[in-house]
Amino acid sequence: MTATPQAPLNPDDLAALREASTATITTQLFKHGLRNTFLAGLGRVTPGAPRMVGEAFTLRYIPAREDIDTLDVYDDYDHPQRAAVEQVGPGQVLVMDCRGEGRAASAGNILLTRLSVRGAAGVVTDGTLRDFGEIEQLPLPVYASGPAAMTNLALHHAVDLQIPVGCAGVAIYPGDVLVGDADGVVCVPRHLVPVIARQAQEQERLEEFITERVAAGAPLRGTYPADAETLRAYEESRLAPSVSD
Repeated sequence: MTATPQAPLNPDDLAALREASTATITTQLFKHGLRNTFLAGLGRVTPGAPRMVGEAFTLRYIPAREDIDTLDVYDDYDHPQRAAVEQVGPGQVLVMDCRGEGRAASAGNILLTRLSVRGAAGVVTDGTLRDFGEIEQLPLPVYASGPAAMTNLALHHAVDLQIPVGCAGVAIYPGDVLVGDADGVVCVPRHLVPVIARQAQEQERLEEFITERVAAGAPLRGTYPADAETLRAYEESRLAPSVSD
């Protein structure tokens, strides 16, 4: 399936999301009425990889069937799982809907290495991964529910690419933006990216100022949430010349 072409995202918006934590982004989405955007239960597999920001490329699995899902299916290079790996492009995140089933892995190190070489922005699965030790060394941001040695064919049948999926209980549409950090992964609906990016960036800067004040001994009252006096001090700090100026 070929997804409908979408207008390119503004690189400045993606850069702003890269500055913001998933906690900040979920707060901003909450302000816009979106409460189910955090992919709960997933952990970061590659601690040395950079923060993840990229557009969703989706892959859906259904339960496997013994008479269909045999090892020789991989002789077909158009197999949906293999096709997905070869189609994910730079700046895209492969999002796998595994129905939360983790007894068999959704992918392994060779496929993720291929994605890394292709310039993918990350991998997100609500299932498990095999070759965990090798994957941990990749420079690719990877999020999963944990490890499993069993091949995906035991329980997963790859069927659809680039359709809306559910991953860790969250609706993910092709082209939505996935942001990942140490806390996990949040999905930003594509049409909200320009709004959320700037608001999250501003919240991040304000909270950095507030954290510095709290660390210096300021009480929570009047500081967090910031009252008028704290906000005035924050604005003044932004206008003050930096040491390097």
